[in-house]
Amino acid sequence: MSLAGRRSAGYRPQVRWGSKKFAVGAILLFTSPLRHPPAQHRAQHIRAQSWLTAPAASRIRGLMIILRDIALRRGSKLLLQDTNVTIQPGQRLALIGANGCGKSSLFSLLLGELTADAGGIEGMNKLRLSHMAQEIHATSLPAGEYVWRGDEQLAQKRDALLRLETTEDFDGAAIIHNELEEIDGYSADRRAERLLQGLGFAEDAATRAVCDFSGGWRIRLNLARALMTPSDILLLDEPTNHLDLDATLWLQQWLQQYPGTLLMISHDRDFIDATCERILHIEQQQLQSYKGNYSDFERRRAERLANQQASYEKQQRRISQIDDFVSRFRYKATKAKQAQSRLKELERMQTLAPAHLDSPFDFSFEPPQRSSDPLLRLDEAVLGYGDDATVLSKVDIQLRPGSRYGLLGRNGAGKSTLLKSLIGELPLLAGQRLTGEHCSIGYFDQQQLEVLDMQASPALHLQRLSPEAREQEILNFLGGFNFRGDAATSVIAPFSGGEKARLALAMVVWQRPNLLVLDEPTNHLDLDMRHAMEVALQTYEGALILVSHDRHMLRNTVEELLLVHDGKVEEYREDLEGYERWILSSYKQVDRATPQAGDTSRKEKRQQAAAQRDKLRPLMNKVKKTEAAMAEVDDEQEELQTRLGDTNLYSTARKDDLAALLKREGELKIRAAELEESWLEQQQILEELENL
Repeated sequence: MSLAGRRSAGYRPQVRWGSKKFAVGAILLFTSPLRHPPAQHRAQHIRAQSWLTAPAASRIRGLMIILRDIALRRGSKLLLQDTNVTIQPGQRLALIGANGCGKSSLFSLLLGELTADAGGIEGMNKLRLSHMAQEIHATSLPAGEYVWRGDEQLAQKRDALLRLETTEDFDGAAIIHNELEEIDGYSADRRAERLLQGLGFAEDAATRAVCDFSGGWRIRLNLARALMTPSDILLLDEPTNHLDLDATLWLQQWLQQYPGTLLMISHDRDFIDATCERILHIEQQQLQSYKGNYSDFERRRAERLANQQASYEKQQRRISQIDDFVSRFRYKATKAKQAQSRLKELERMQTLAPAHLDSPFDFSFEPPQRSSDPLLRLDEAVLGYGDDATVLSKVDIQLRPGSRYGLLGRNGAGKSTLLKSLIGELPLLAGQRLTGEHCSIGYFDQQQLEVLDMQASPALHLQRLSPEAREQEILNFLGGFNFRGDAATSVIAPFSGGEKARLALAMVVWQRPNLLVLDEPTNHLDLDMRHAMEVALQTYEGALILVSHDRHMLRNTVEELLLVHDGKVEEYREDLEGYERWILSSYKQVDRATPQAGDTSRKEKRQQAAAQRDKLRPLMNKVKKTEAAMAEVDDEQEELQTRLGDTNLYSTARKDDLAALLKREGELKIRAAELEESWLEQQQILEELENL
């Protein structure tokens, strides 16, 4: 009999004492997932219990992760050079940058899958790491088991227990039962189910085989597995790509409660704003660090680039003046000394690069050649997949030129059913679908990527749509989607997911539709491309109906919201923030309604944790003060680097100012090293005390 079966049958593990057997005490089915929550997470602890086992506080503090002088290449392409970054324990960071800049390669470096061409990484060896795999092999494992097997320690113990129970070795089984209780193993199945439900899976998904799910849902399984894995650092590569808005909001809340170090690649600015406190931006082979969320990053980067551009232009004017003076007076005896002086100034001058502000994307929707009013209507429509599978009833929608609808609704509520019915792919069960005489529909969903011809070029894809179009016209158009040169004429098989998504969108735009139906069009697209799409949609003259988990995209492109809920499609009168509050409150209500067992044991554990915190509080306060001092030094170093970038500082008149700044720079480096050494010593003492 399986472990679950024995539990339900009232089985109790037994231990021997001489010739007698004694039953081990009651098993805890819902134990606290965070046994010793740190003080700053105490308030979130109650909410976090329903989502996932989290790392113990002693592990969370961990060590800093330090990237020193990293250089990284993929093939002949230089991705990073002279990269230095320090990641503090418990920080939440978003890694951003254009497609192909090296974000995923940096993740591979942290995972040990790649080796740096120069430099190294410190602090990773002692940390438990969890990451979200982008591929999943077909397996017949039930989805729930696939998820909880992300916890390797749990999986090993459950496998060992099964072997011992099969051979009726109850002595050994009793030991494993106690070990499972220590790691909250008996709540694993339930926690895996809660993860699956939060990420939008149906209630019966835990029992279905992994191989039964499609590609996008398998990626969600990988995400659930990564969240299930106990970790000190969590690496997530575009975790919202295959999620709808409701699941994105659930994941956002989960990550806000995660007590370890979070590093994620994301192009969803609202999601970053809600979950991250620092931005790492890859640009021109450099990794720039910015405090704050994405909105703060945009402002700070704009300021930095403006200052850089002003300094660059000023330096260029000075270089021009020097070149002009030297060319005129270099060989005149009376001016030769001054010319040599200016040449030395030119040699000492630190070369500044111009600020790069231009986006590689520049496209727009051409006005439709013809239109109708209305373009499309559904009257008293019943939508579904047969007489016994009605999904939506009494649907009335009228799409006119200029209509701009955003579609909201939980996973499985019927959004995809509605879109397929609108475009005519799914016949109505009842009611009418009326199209205007000149209705031309442009439809995009992730399935469009799967029907691309991998052996054709972007140019050939468009040529097949419009055989009469001139080659140069096609190439010019593709340039707006950053398919230039060989990228426009090469086969697309080696293209990334983002590049294929851009091509699929380009094909929609090329056909000049007067009705756009877009289902999650931003998946795989970087922030520059998303911004270009927003700008294009804002000036689009046709009708638009959009499903997206990207709240920024919805907020900036649609004017009305429709809610698919309880078998109906209705106007949603609140804004996106209201919808977000509604969804998150429903999660909390479900959480409060879930019965929890083992309350007495959890109370005892919380009391023990409180006593342990009281014992460690003086040293923890020292650690906090040291971390605050390190942050101050870091801020001053950033400010100092900005000041040292001022070209005026290197003039003879300001040599004293320069000397003072360089002296302060040296002092700060020494201070930073002292604080880092002190912090490491405090961490070691803290861990020794916690292990007593």
